[in-house]
Amino acid sequence: MTPEKILADAQRRIDDLAPALYIGGGFVPSTSAETIEVTNPGTGARLGVAANGTAADVDAAVSAARTALPAWARTTPGARAEALFRFADVVDEHAELLAALEALNVGKSYAYATYEIPLISDCFRFMAGAARTAQAPAPGQYVAGQLSYIRREPVGVIGAITPWNFPLLMAAWKIAPALAAGNTMVLKPSVLTPLSTLVLAGLATGVLPDGVLNVVTGAGATVGRAMSHHDGIDMMALTGGVGSGRQVAAGAATTVKRVHLELGGKAPVVVFPDADLDLLVQTLIAVGYGNAGQDCGAATRVICHEDVRDRLLEALTAAARQLRSGNAAAGEEFELGPLISGAHRSRVAAMVDQARQDGARVVLGGEMPAGPGFFYPATILADVAPGTEMAREEVFGPVISVETFAAEAEALSKANDVEYGLAASVWTRDQARALRFTEELAFGSVWVNSHLSFASEMPWNGFGKSGYGRDNSAYALDDYTRTKHVMLPIGTPDGS
Repeated sequence: MTPEKILADAQRRIDDLAPALYIGGGFVPSTSAETIEVTNPGTGARLGVAANGTAADVDAAVSAARTALPAWARTTPGARAEALFRFADVVDEHAELLAALEALNVGKSYAYATYEIPLISDCFRFMAGAARTAQAPAPGQYVAGQLSYIRREPVGVIGAITPWNFPLLMAAWKIAPALAAGNTMVLKPSVLTPLSTLVLAGLATGVLPDGVLNVVTGAGATVGRAMSHHDGIDMMALTGGVGSGRQVAAGAATTVKRVHLELGGKAPVVVFPDADLDLLVQTLIAVGYGNAGQDCGAATRVICHEDVRDRLLEALTAAARQLRSGNAAAGEEFELGPLISGAHRSRVAAMVDQARQDGARVVLGGEMPAGPGFFYPATILADVAPGTEMAREEVFGPVISVETFAAEAEALSKANDVEYGLAASVWTRDQARALRFTEELAFGSVWVNSHLSFASEMPWNGFGKSGYGRDNSAYALDDYTRTKHVMLPIGTPDGS
């Protein structure tokens, strides 16, 4: 089918989706008749509706998850892996639908959303296999006459809160390791983008045991708060902003539950004079403006050596001018979609205006466009001063800022002059310099001559205000398990 037909079919699926929650293996009505109007960011018009869940709905979802927990936790890693492999197959079988739902709800192009779906199924397949190879210290007599061994057990019921920029992928990053480790889950998607997650949960019916995965839609102040404070939830996992992370951590502290937070970022892109500028510009266009810059690891903060700044600005500006904007619902091919909401666009525009007041020079864009939807143009800011809001705070929009440096020490100081510590990249042909910088940069992921390259086998985690806890890799399985030391008497050599 053509993208236009696929997107039209997805819209019909949205229109047929009654406002309901996914609890205990099926769709059920909320205890409240209130609904959430979901907006198409490409047009500003209504896209669909979702249930506005309540604390009582969270209670029901937690009850279903706790009922399913004993049997799922006792299931062998191999059997859990088989279920997750089947789920991955179902994701691939419905790839067109899921990509179209993601495109319509987030505003990204269908082609961009299509790229994400294999990453989702790969996440499930990797975690399915990794759960079968979990390691622990070797059993032994660490105390004479006593045999010690370690049990790796599921934590219990996981409460997960996912963001609006990559609804399905971030859901997979939470669901896959948690379920692979033997936990059950109650998941709250963003109030702005609940639709694709509900459909994904529906696809799990008959694949995962009832109650293993539950989805409650609704406002964070109600549903998210009820989850983080709930005695029946053993761990909270969130991908979102720092403010949301603080609220979840504070709520979790009331019941002393474990917390897993992946928060914001302000990724420096450090460019030395010997960098491959053609490759750099190509990368900045892809991962600075991709998803309209709405990515916590986006390459939007360039720290460039003064000798190559002008050449970089010229090349980047020429490339950014070629980016096309478009509405996903029309099936158009475009590279720069809208921002998620009018409120978020206003926030991005306000940051650009503040940067102007702080002395930055607008090289490209920087003006709110007229017309429907929540679009903002590809923007480039030069002469951004250290310590200003644009230099230190997450913009989460299609805005690339450029700072300069003269010496390595200055570059490192500027790169680390943020409270976030999620991602960074270094651009140089000098491998010794690259190694020096990867050691000194205080970020959880550091790339050399690339940016935002992912592998399910490798962790994604942050330092500082970017949070704690690991997504992807076997480390994520560690985060969703608890260890129990068991000691048994083995007697003496004479059999006593």
